[in-house]
Amino acid sequence: MLFAFYCQDIENSTEKRMGARPDHLARLTELDEAGRLVLAGPNPNPDGEGFTGSLVVADFDDMQAALDWANNDPYMAAGVYEGIIVKPFKQVFPAAE
Repeated sequence: MLFAFYCQDIENSTEKRMGARPDHLARLTELDEAGRLVLAGPNPNPDGEGFTGSLVVADFDDMQAALDWANNDPYMAAGVYEGIIVKPFKQVFPAAE
């Protein structure tokens, strides 16, 4: 089942983001290589530098597995994210293979 992860950054998160980025990207790479990652990327700050959050859409067995994955993200551990909202997601376009 697909889940969308709406991740909200703390203010001025850039320094913390850069420190945790290699571990964060490695985790996303694992999902991608397993064929479970639909998309992932940051939300650029429209009012200046840095980012305001991230969006990830990925496949997990159930909500608990998705929540466990979100809560163990390196950005959470580093204090980049102030929180993550996880919701089931139904892909309509582009058509899922």
